Amino acid sequence: MRFLKLSLLLPVFAAKLLVAAPDDFRHQHSLGAAFALTNRTENNEVIAFARTSDGQLIETGRYSTRGNGLGSDFDSQGGLILSADHRFLYACNPGSDDITVFAVQGSALIFLRKVPAGDEPLSITISGNLMYVLDGSVAATQITGFRIGPNGVPRPLPNSTKSLSSPIAVPGEVLFSPDGKKLVVTHKVNGVTGPQLDTFLIDSAGLPSDPIVSAATGMRPFAEAFRSDGTLFVIESGLPVTENAGVSSYQLNNDGTLESITNSAKNGQTDGCWIVITNDQHYAFASNFASATISSYELAKDGRVSLINGAAASEETGSESVDLALSSDGHYLYNLLRGPGAIAVFRVEQMGQLIPIGVFGKGGGLPANYGVSGLAVY
Repeated sequence: MRFLKLSLLLPVFAAKLLVAAPDDFRHQHSLGAAFALTNRTENNEVIAFARTSDGQLIETGRYSTRGNGLGSDFDSQGGLILSADHRFLYACNPGSDDITVFAVQGSALIFLRKVPAGDEPLSITISGNLMYVLDGSVAATQITGFRIGPNGVPRPLPNSTKSLSSPIAVPGEVLFSPDGKKLVVTHKVNGVTGPQLDTFLIDSAGLPSDPIVSAATGMRPFAEAFRSDGTLFVIESGLPVTENAGVSSYQLNNDGTLESITNSAKNGQTDGCWIVITNDQHYAFASNFASATISSYELAKDGRVSLINGAAASEETGSESVDLALSSDGHYLYNLLRGPGAIAVFRVEQMGQLIPIGVFGKGGGLPANYGVSGLAVY
């Protein structure tokens, strides 16, 4: 009943928010929204933006997660994610060891609940009503499962916590395979034999196997993205070597092992960290933190990766290019900029080119030169 009452209030909140929005927004058609996480050590907030028909963003609200961030980089992908139907938003609070659940109405958010999520939750992945959270603290490098109820609130899944294969993995992301039967976690710190990836097989009850270890082909694998055919693409920061970032591709086998297809296609940039795949599955974009650039790649049918442009988009020095997200229609790419505390927007062309639209939110709710982390767009 509590959720039903909240759902009745959502249109009212949205209407009040729209009235308060700038005049130019009321004359444009909003197609969706963007959400970014401040990661403040006290009163972590989600900053909400309406997304107009031409890809631009207008800040519409600031919503407390009622939890705490880290103040420094999440250093991971998936810290802020939307449900597949865009009805719910999930935010990591690594400073208070929980995640926050919001109901989404346009660009308006309604706080639903905070859920304990282990020691320093940094990344979330969802398949159907099954959610897994990655904990990345020194004390607990692990994954834990939850079942999401009809009201959007996840409940802990008993016996679902599994440690990664290395206690010093410094993981970058946890991600479901497209069929929901496997989870892959990246390790940013080398294991005994070098850089590695962990795979967990998920059984019919939603519980994970012990980790299955595969060698990674590039230095410091960070974030990952699956194509709909199950091919896995991983961006490696390449550090400590400069201009050494790259993207590798893998075939994920039924037994959880990963076989290399492309061995780190280099882009000539420094500290590659985040990656997304276009809706048509033909291209990938990767952001490079230190270089403040976005690299573009072509993805062949057989899973091979080839560089199109190492600096398909460039930001000002010190912009610190971090999280990437595509609009639900795939026409616009959004890039969170940690330096100025803003979001850069690009139109995605048919051949994977990026056309700058502008930088939005600077001087607003996103703190500049801080650890802003997490971007979700629809």
